[in-house]
Amino acid sequence: MITVTADSFPLARTFTISRGSKTTAQVVTATITRNGHQGRGEAVPYARYGETVTDVMAQIAAAAPWVTRQTLARDMQPGAARNALDCALWDLEAKAKGVRVWDLLSLPAPGPVITAFTLSLDTPAAMRAQAVQNAHRPVLKIKLGTPDDMPRLEAVRKGAPKSTLIIDANEGWTPEVYADLAPRLVAMGVALVEQPLPAGADAMLAEMARPLPVCADESCHDRASLPALIGKYDVVNIKLDKSGGFTEALALKAQAQQMGFGIMVGCMVGSSLAMAPATLLAQGVAFTDLDGPLLLAQDRDNPLLFNEHGIHPPNPALWG
Repeated sequence: MITVTADSFPLARTFTISRGSKTTAQVVTATITRNGHQGRGEAVPYARYGETVTDVMAQIAAAAPWVTRQTLARDMQPGAARNALDCALWDLEAKAKGVRVWDLLSLPAPGPVITAFTLSLDTPAAMRAQAVQNAHRPVLKIKLGTPDDMPRLEAVRKGAPKSTLIIDANEGWTPEVYADLAPRLVAMGVALVEQPLPAGADAMLAEMARPLPVCADESCHDRASLPALIGKYDVVNIKLDKSGGFTEALALKAQAQQMGFGIMVGCMVGSSLAMAPATLLAQGVAFTDLDGPLLLAQDRDNPLLFNEHGIHPPNPALWG
């Protein structure tokens, strides 16, 4: 039996990127029940990819009750609905067999990983205040993506002088703006820039100098995305909702590494249940951005542990 619910988690503060703002995380939870065992998966429908909560719920509800990971990959396109079901199937198998998901994969037990913490797009003064409040965090991810971003970056650097900085433009720059900003980002000690140009309009990246690593986010979904990224990007951001689940994300990570890409494991704004499978995916990668639960005012029961060592793998009551 498959059940699906829409769940809403209020955010601790308004979260703004170059495309808009939100005050709640709207997620979809899929639960698969078989032989007395339950597995759960969470997805975050994303309007950028034409997804709505209603449509994702309908896709999940239409899935065959005895769907498998193999039939899911065959019959459903990558996206939030497939992610929720795929993660629920991994959780279900682990619970039915009384082992952890990493045991199913013959992987060593995962440990905590340092995650970036995201600063929402705002005025320079407000972003400096955010930076001061979070200056103890080792990695800060800054949401930018406007023509007037340098004052924001300078304000954050002043507020958090010791933190490693990652920039996420969310497709908000033109080639001219990025060409002007790139050397200044290097001078400010920025370690990575995500998706400076719009997906589908990023060909100029192959012709421009890349003085710091450039990461594909909106341009990278699953393994089929990879060939078009060669020569334009240095790193790919793997998100479960984009790839269509943990199964494809694992395969995407392996193939991207074989092709020479660095790996970032990221997330949409969701609860600990959405992040739980990604903590396994994040083992040994260059950059981790799984701060979704830290942005919430209220999380699920049995939430993930965050401390000075980073984000910890889930306990079985949550997932896996």
